[in-house]
Formats: sequence, C-alpha cells, structure tokens
Amino acid sequence: PTLKLVQDNPCLTELITSVLALPEPSPSILSFTLRLAGMLAASEDCFQHLQQEKLLGRLFGEDGSLNSVVWEDASVRSGWVEGVRNMMHHQPALHFLCSGGGIDVIFTLQGDPSLFVASAASRLLVHMLTFSLESEMTKPLSAKDCDWPVCAQMIIKRIEDSLQSSSVSRIKQSLKLLTSLFGCCHAPWTEVLWLGVAKQVESFLTEESVQAQHMLADLLLNVARSPVFCDTEGSFWALVTSALEHLTPVQAGPLAVGILRLHKCPQNVRIQALTVLLQPMDCILRAASQPLEYAGLLDESVTDPATVESVLSSKSSCASLLCQTLGHLEELLSLMHLPVDLPYTSLLRSLITILQFCNGLLIPAYPLGSKISQILIGCFRVQRSALDVLAVLSERKGCDTLVESLFDVLLAYLESPNTNPTVLKKSFQAASKWLVCLPEMSRFNSQWQTKKILQDVFLVLQKRLCSPCWEVRDSSLEFLTVLIKGLRDQDEFRQTLLSSEVPRLTEDLLEDPESYVRASAVTTAGHLTFITYFAAESPVIGSQYNKENTVAKLQEILSTDPEGFPRRAVISVFTKWLRQGYAGLLQDREQFVSRVIQIAESDLDWEVRLGGLELVEVFCVQTLCRLGRPKCPYAPLSSAFTSSVGQHESLQIFCQAKLFGFLFHSLCDCDRPVGQKACDVLLALRSSFYPSNTLKDFQETGDSPAGHGIAWLQRTLRQGSLAQNFPSGSGNEIDFQDPESMLLALGTIDLEELHDDLNKSSDHVEKSPQSLLQDILATVGTVEENEADCY
Repeated sequence: PTLKLVQDNPCLTELITSVLALPEPSPSILSFTLRLAGMLAASEDCFQHLQQEKLLGRLFGEDGSLNSVVWEDASVRSGWVEGVRNMMHHQPALHFLCSGGGIDVIFTLQGDPSLFVASAASRLLVHMLTFSLESEMTKPLSAKDCDWPVCAQMIIKRIEDSLQSSSVSRIKQSLKLLTSLFGCCHAPWTEVLWLGVAKQVESFLTEESVQAQHMLADLLLNVARSPVFCDTEGSFWALVTSALEHLTPVQAGPLAVGILRLHKCPQNVRIQALTVLLQPMDCILRAASQPLEYAGLLDESVTDPATVESVLSSKSSCASLLCQTLGHLEELLSLMHLPVDLPYTSLLRSLITILQFCNGLLIPAYPLGSKISQILIGCFRVQRSALDVLAVLSERKGCDTLVESLFDVLLAYLESPNTNPTVLKKSFQAASKWLVCLPEMSRFNSQWQTKKILQDVFLVLQKRLCSPCWEVRDSSLEFLTVLIKGLRDQDEFRQTLLSSEVPRLTEDLLEDPESYVRASAVTTAGHLTFITYFAAESPVIGSQYNKENTVAKLQEILSTDPEGFPRRAVISVFTKWLRQGYAGLLQDREQFVSRVIQIAESDLDWEVRLGGLELVEVFCVQTLCRLGRPKCPYAPLSSAFTSSVGQHESLQIFCQAKLFGFLFHSLCDCDRPVGQKACDVLLALRSSFYPSNTLKDFQETGDSPAGHGIAWLQRTLRQGSLAQNFPSGSGNEIDFQDPESMLLALGTIDLEELHDDLNKSSDHVEKSPQSLLQDILATVGTVEENEADCY
C-alpha cells in the first residue's frame, strides 16, 4: 500500500518538495526524484495524494523541470521518461499526461541526441498506446477516430501527422515507433491502425526524397509476423510484394529471408521472396559465361536484373550484397525444415563460380563477369561467407553431379600459398563436410573415384602440416581429426591415410614449438590410434608409428609439457580410449590408470586434475560393470556383485590403482570443480557398495573397527585441509590402499554434507556479516581507532 507508506513516512514528500525548492538542483538528484515520484504515483490513491500536494505538475508538467536549465542534462530527461513510465499503471496518470502536454514532450524526445532517452521515449509511447486501448476500450474498434480512446487518438494523430510531414526525421521516428508497436502488440486493433497508415507507408517505397526505405523491411516483417495479418486475402501482402519490387537488392534481402521463414504466407509472396534472395546468385551465374552454358537459378526476375547487375559491378557494394545474400542462404539452409525448395545444383554451381572469381580461377570474357571477377579477387569476406554456405549445403541431396568441380576448387584453395589462414580453415571445414558425405553419394560409389579425391586431399594435407604458420598447422590437424571421426570405418580412407606421410607428420607435431598445435596433435594422434590399432600392420614403410609408441609419447607429454593445453588434451584422449572401449590399447588398464592419475594429481592445471577424475569415473564404471553390476544405476544389484567376493575384488582393483588416495585428496582441492567431481565419484562408488537400506542400517549401528583413522579423515575433510595434513606414520594414519578401510570410509564419512558444502557458492562467505565487517574495517584503515564504532 503505497499511500500508507507515504503517509507514514512524510520525509518522502518532504524530499520531493525540498528538491523542487532548490534554485539549481543537481541533475542526478533531480533525476532520482523524478524516478521516485513516478514509482510512488504508480498507485492510484498515492497518485491522487501527490496531485493534492501539487507535486506531480511541478515535476512532470510544463511548469516543472521541462523549462529548467537542468533539462539540458540527459540524465534529467531520462529520469523524466522513466518516472512517467513508472506511474503509467492507471487511467488518471494517463489523462494527467495527455492533458498536460506530455504527449508532445515524449514525441519530441523520440529525436533526442541521447540514444537511451530516444529509445525509452519510443517504448513509452508504445506502452501508453496499448495501455490506453486495453484499459479504456469497451467495444471492437473501427477506422473512425471517434471510436478510439482520447489518449490513443492523440498518439495516432501525431503518428499520422508525422508520416505526412516533410520532416525526414519525424517520418523515421514514426516508422521506428510503428515497428516497435507491431513487434510487441498483436491485438486485433492493430489491424485498424495499419489500415490508417498503410497508404502513407506504401508511398515511401517510391519517394526517394524521404530515404526511409531501409526502415520499411523491419516494419513490414513485424506486421507480417503478427497473427492478425495471416489472412491471405488482405491488402497487406500486396504491399509486401510491392516492397520486394521497389526496395534495392540490399534493402530487400532481409525482408525476403524474413518472409521465407514465416509459417503462414501466400505461396506467390513466398516465391517472390525466394526470387529476390536468389537474384544476386543468378546474376553471378549469368555473368560467368556468355553465351550461358547452364540454366540460371531463376526463370524470371521480380525486379529489373540490371539493378542487381549494377550493384554487383560496383566496387563499394558488390561484396556487401554477396555477403548479405550468402548469410541469408546459410540461415535458410540451416533450418531443419525448409519452407521452400531451393535449386541446390544451380546454387552449388553459383557458389563454385563465386569462389573461382575470388581466387582468380575464372576470368570470363563477358564485361560484367570480368568486372565482378576484378572486384572479388582476393576478397576474404566473400570467400568466408561462400565457404560457410558450401559447408551447410553438403547436407542437402541432389548435388552429386558437381562434386568433382567442387573439389577442384576446394583443393585449389587448400594448395594456394595466398589463401588467408581464416579462409583456409573455412576451406578445411567445407572439405571435411563434403568428404564425410562422399560415401553416401550415388556418383561416388566406385572406390577409385573416392580414393582419387582422398589421395589429392592427403597430398595437400601433407604440405599444410609442414607450414611455417602455426594456425595453418593447427587447422590441418583439426581437419584430419574430423575426417578420422567421420570416415574411420571406410576402407578406402584407412588405406589412403596409412599409406601417406600424414601419420608420421602428426607424430612429429607432438613436439611442435606452439602449444596449441601440440594439443591438436595429441587429439589427432589419439583418434589416429583407433585406425592404426585395427590395422594388421602399418603400411608405412620404415615408420615407427605404433600404438605403444603413441601411448608412451602421450604419457611423456602429460608428465613434462610446460603448457596446460597439451596436457589437457592427453587426459581427454586417455578418457576417450577408455570410454569408447579401446582398452586393449592400454595393455594393463589398472596399471595405466594408476600411472596417469599419479601424474595428474600433482599437475598445477586444475582442468588436468579434473580430467583425471573423469578418467577415474569411467574406469570405475567399467570395472564394476565387468564384475556384474548392471549398467543402469537404478537397476537392482545382482547377487553376484553384492556378494563379498564381488565387492572385495572391485575394491582390491581400485586400491591397487591408488584411486582412493587421489579421490580423497581431490576433495580438498583448492579449485572447487575438482572437489565437486571427486565427491560425485565417491557418492557413486558408495551407492555401488551400499544400497540405501544397507547404508542406513550401517550408519545406525555406528560400528567402526577402524574408527580412529576414519574419524580423523572425516574431521580433516570438514576442515578442507587434507592436502596439508596427509597422514604420515602418526596414530591417525589411514591406509588408502586397504579395501576394508576404504569400504568403512565410504560408509562412515558424511559425503552428502561435503557435497552440499562444495556446492555452496562463495556468496555464503562473501555476503556474511563477518565478511562485511572485515570489509568496513579494511576500508577505514586503522582498526584500533574504529573497531568499537564499527561493531
């Protein structure tokens, strides 16, 4: 109850009165007062109280801050707008503003030099119009003025007057306002409002003096998205069609792609939008060869083809139009369900042509094509955009006939020393997408065709892996990793890869001077081992590349590499090997895991320690499942596993691998994610050895034959100081390799309490009274003099 608040605290109104009494109030104080008054006036009874005190008129009326010197300060104007917005929750506030000239002020503030004030003013007008109609409307509206509430009439009249004025700035402000309104309000009355402004909006399509065409696309899209305008018979869609015809190619592109994304839209408008979107690509195809060798993308154009040709033949606009068009096409192709059928083959041909223009591979004799090729040669922006679309297009069917031409272009980019590193990375990404799809393409079922492309790719890759530029080496390794993931089951791929120099070069890059490259080489070598492990013998003559050598090298990197990235990559590879069932790579799994976690435990990089815990988690799950535990964690435990023999065997394995020392040590890690993960693994282990009912019975009996050591461990864990007080021969010593002690520890220690503590955010310390007092004392500086006052 705001009125009671104001009556019980007269200092609130006294504050407003005293600020108004100041001859030159501080802008920040006045701005605060305007916001506060608006918040208090949001309650209708408090609004009436402030009106009786004659405060609101002096704050928000013509006699108030509007005519003062401080109005020049943007913070005061911002405070005024926000104050008005705060109080706009009841009709008396609405009428107060309308009758006091507030509407004119807000319309003026739409053109404020401060963008924050201008934007807030526009949002306020939208709110006032919708609030006026929703709170005062008693029957459905017609287009007649008399049917609209008074405040709504005033706002709409100002919008219509602005649209018909000769002031370009006022026209643009009203178009922005309408765009916001139709974007957020989908009430039936918006159709009546649109009918009143549609003709004037349409006139802007042809009035060059206004230069507001670029704003029409957003307005029309917001109207089109509204369910009110779904009627296909309406005149609105005729205006959209007119806009697609009259807007420039750059202006029409966003409108076209927005229309194509709509679920409900007349088919003829959808076709027209697609035509507008594809017209630049069609122009590229037609410019590439004269006479035209291939069918273009379009049978007919929406606008004059000469318009698009003139944009593409201009150095200032060619790249912008193509990048915009390619971005829209990528957006459409990324949709799961395309609302239209795209001519994929012709689209792919135009993408190849663009990439040929950019790389100087195609210089047509026809003047337009020659001009475009001169503009695009070496244009990185267009190359990147075209390669992005090319990558997405690989997922669409029907492009088989152009695959050979496509790889000719991609290989040219991959081979060229002039290819920009970012463009090269995009080329690798596009090539990997198409290579992974190659086995599914009907034209490439024959082995020799696939093998020929792969051989060409690996020849280029060999050169790139030796590049002096580390970004190129890194991109090459990432490309190889993607290929191995997607094609490792294909015989042609495995044979081509193993007969090339690529495995040896990958191994060499494990010692690269750049840490990012070493990390990528580790990941690639990890995936490469999957292939070499299954090969009967490596076809690489004289190569020392084998799985044992790889495992040893990766362990060495984990132990000795000075940078964190390669060490993280190693621990990730080892975890993948275990998770994907390639444990045969590791000979003795228990010994391997033990060796890895001993290295990880002392690593200074917390992500490596966390990776070690993930390795332990995978190892524990696999060991327990191998000894009879069901894979589903919620399934009842089998009698074979719950027997003391099954439990003892798994505990014996975990203790021999020195897992428990690592896990309990990690609980007190200075990096919280490590402690959380260790606690999660221990809780999962406990649930395997103690079903919930058994654990409850065990904890109630309080039987602890090794109580001293366990009690010390629990106390130490609560203090979070295990790393500092690790047992070493004292009476409290606990043997982390003793299965019985570890079983007892899992059943005794309150892991849930530890879990809750580890999951607490730092707020429970940072925002505690003790912490606050320490901050105050530290700020004061001299504790002795101020300690008593502080407390």
